[in-house]
Amino acid sequence: MNTSSHTKAALDTVMNGLMSRYQERVPDVKAILAAMIQEGIIGHENEIENDHIAFRTLGVPHLGIASFEKIFLHYGYQKREYYNFEGKKLDAFWFSPPEPHYPRIFVSELRVKELSEEAQAIIHRYTQEVTSDPVDSLDLNDGAAVDAFLHQPLWRTPQLSDYLALLKESEYAAWVIYNRYYLNHFTISVHNLPESYNTVAEFNEFLEKYGFKLNDSGGKIKKSPDGGLLQSSTVAQMIEAAFADGETHTISGSYVEFAERRILPEFSHLPADQIQRMHRRDGFEAGNADKIFESTYTSQTSR
Repeated sequence: MNTSSHTKAALDTVMNGLMSRYQERVPDVKAILAAMIQEGIIGHENEIENDHIAFRTLGVPHLGIASFEKIFLHYGYQKREYYNFEGKKLDAFWFSPPEPHYPRIFVSELRVKELSEEAQAIIHRYTQEVTSDPVDSLDLNDGAAVDAFLHQPLWRTPQLSDYLALLKESEYAAWVIYNRYYLNHFTISVHNLPESYNTVAEFNEFLEKYGFKLNDSGGKIKKSPDGGLLQSSTVAQMIEAAFADGETHTISGSYVEFAERRILPEFSHLPADQIQRMHRRDGFEAGNADKIFESTYTSQTSR
């Protein structure tokens, strides 16, 4: 096996591991796929294109984007545009895949230094347990090891009181202190679905008909200023979480996103059967993503 095929096999293992564990933890995923099959939109779940997956990180020594990105850069992903989320105190980049059938990756990072001293102290109490970049000790060609790493705790399970204190100031911080690198969401590319379901507006109608609750922050449809990228998402499902000292509390888990990437004007003349990923609006939109983040926020989950 040459290096490129070995690397591809490792990436396939990582992606399969991420998606299988994510499906186990987010019942909405299987429920949505089952509804799509019942409705006759798809015959099998492998017909869905995964537009992108997203991860959340903390901007502290040895962690954050600088550490996390090493994994996917190794697999041939390329770092693209930077995004700033001023109100949420986040930085983010997206990464384009080595081949079109792989999802884009969106990685965000909390600017921990901009939080209150109390919040910073709570975060550092846990993250200081990480004394060197954990990715540096990983064999990135061992897909199973990387998969295990992405699902293992990077620090001890937090105290419920610490989680709740962070929740008041930064719901993003609270989510990460408990979930670590857990996959935040995956995204169905609705533009590749059959007619009557291949726009976000139509797909939202289908979802609501089946009883799925949508994030309505900024409206149920988030639209880029150029009109080329439309997104929606479910509200994160609440999960029973076990904290330190045997305490339990219901917290936000992960969610499912839906994206419609419209054909770029310069390719509008192409027949439908010739349209490929490269002919559609690429990248992300900070205004859209800002509202999508709130799929795990109390303002949405408590509605």
